[in-house]
Amino acid sequence: MNVLNLLFTKDGLIYQIAKNKSILEEKSYFVDEDSPENYIGDQLDEVLIRQRFDEIHVVSALNHFTLMPEGFSQHESGFELIAFNAPVDKEKEELMLSINEKFKVQFYYTFPKNFYKKIKDLALPVNFNFSGEKFLNSINVKNNKEIHINLYHNQCEFFAIDQKKVILYNNLDVSSDVDFLYFVMFTLSKIGFGINETYFFTYGETTENETFISELQKFVKNLKIVADNVPTKNFILN
Repeated sequence: MNVLNLLFTKDGLIYQIAKNKSILEEKSYFVDEDSPENYIGDQLDEVLIRQRFDEIHVVSALNHFTLMPEGFSQHESGFELIAFNAPVDKEKEELMLSINEKFKVQFYYTFPKNFYKKIKDLALPVNFNFSGEKFLNSINVKNNKEIHINLYHNQCEFFAIDQKKVILYNNLDVSSDVDFLYFVMFTLSKIGFGINETYFFTYGETTENETFISELQKFVKNLKIVADNVPTKNFILN
């Protein structure tokens, strides 16, 4: 079975082509100052026609989202709730729902309609998910207060968990290691997590973000790198 895995980040597209448990191909595309206007959409077009796939798995790490308790059913409010965190455009964004039964929370998130249509038009089995839900589902909680940080290219998401309950989730741009470190420390103070009693776990692009991790190690006592994104492995914590 040939499966296409797609990850959309704030400025990029990463894909994997997998057959059974083997990764046949993997590539990343990131927007820079020289990229044409529809760069990511054009790359998506090329990936989708590369070969015949049996299934497509899509993960969105785009930071248009909101977190709600499991069972919240006012789905028509999804756009309005997301708008508290980020500007939304109903004409250009598809409203999606992703439920995490493990921690009893659910995410409303939006996905670009033009990308959604390109993928759905292939008439193949497709699974859409939000990166926060997929990340959260991979977390094994052992301590009272924990911070789990998933690092991407110029982006990260993190969870604050206390006694196996999600206290906070955020997904944000990371343009400065110092600014992000300050944000993490500021967040700890706001939610009442003491620096010495909190356990930190990092995942994802830890090598690319080694400066942030080395700076974090100067302030926290308990820090563990759980998973590093090695090529053809750990695609959003498979």
